Amino acid sequence: MRFFKYHGLGNDYVVLDPEDFSEEPETSVIRAICHRNYGVGSDGILLGPIEAPRGKLSVRIFNPDGSEAEKSGNGLRIFSRYLWERGLVGEKPFTILTAGGEVTAQIYDRGKTVTVAMGKVSFKSSEIPVAGPQRQVIDEVITIEGREFRFCAASIGNPHCVIPCDEVSADEAKKWGPLIEVHKLFPNRTNVQFMKVLDRRNIQIEIWERGAGYTLASGSSSCAAAAVARYMGLCGKKVTVRMPGGNLSVSIESDYSLSMTGPVTKVCEGTISDEVLNQGYLVKYRIRRP
Repeated sequence: MRFFKYHGLGNDYVVLDPEDFSEEPETSVIRAICHRNYGVGSDGILLGPIEAPRGKLSVRIFNPDGSEAEKSGNGLRIFSRYLWERGLVGEKPFTILTAGGEVTAQIYDRGKTVTVAMGKVSFKSSEIPVAGPQRQVIDEVITIEGREFRFCAASIGNPHCVIPCDEVSADEAKKWGPLIEVHKLFPNRTNVQFMKVLDRRNIQIEIWERGAGYTLASGSSSCAAAAVARYMGLCGKKVTVRMPGGNLSVSIESDYSLSMTGPVTKVCEGTISDEVLNQGYLVKYRIRRP
C-alpha cells in the first residue's frame, strides 16, 4: 500500500489513494497505520481522491481510533497539496467535498501554503450538536468532576467546545480534554479548545481532538476558536491563532464564513509493509496486487 505523509504545523496525516487497495481499510488497519510505534504514525488518515458528482473531488477523513471525522482544516490543506502534486488541481481555486460540507481551496508557493474556505460557523445546538433545547450555545457551564468550565460550542462541519481561559497549557488540555470530549452534552463527542485571548488580533489555544487526543495544531479548532472570540466581541475579523505547532491565519466574514491560511510540509512517501497490516491483532487485510 502506497502512502504519502505530510504535516501542517506538526499535525500530521497519511494520505492513501483508494486505487491502491481493494477494500476500504478496516478500523484495525487505520489504527495500526496511525500508531506511533507499530505503524507509520499520524494524527489521521486522508482517503482520496474519491470521485464525486459534477467532477468535484472528495476525501474521507479518519481519526487514529478508526472513527471518521466530518472535516479537518489541516487535513484539507494537506489533501490540497497532495492533489496539486498529483497534477489533479492547479493554482486556481478548486472544490473538495467532505462529510462536513463543501470547501474551496487554493494553492500558493508550490503547495507549501494553502488557503481553505472552511464554510460558515454555526452556534446552534441542533447543528453542532449539543443536547438540550434549541439555542445558541454561548457562555454556558459544563461541570466535570466537580470543576465548572464556561464554554461556547460551535460547528464548522464538525463539533467544537471552546473554553475561554486566563491561561492555557498542554497539561490542562490533556487532563480535561478527554473528559469533555465524551460528556453527555455532546452526542457525537466533541473537539475541545482551551483559548486565551491575547489581544484583538491574536488568540492562543491548546487542543484536545476528538478521536485523536492532544494535538500540536488543528485547522478546524483554530476556526472555531477564532469565531467564538469574534462572536464574544474579543477579537476582530482577522485573527492569528497561536498553537504549540505554529500559527494559522483566520479571516471571519460578517456571516461567520471563515477562511484559513497556513503551511503544509511534505514528510515522506513510501510503501507500507504487509507485516504492519497483518500483525496478529489486526483483521486480515487484502492488498490489491499489480
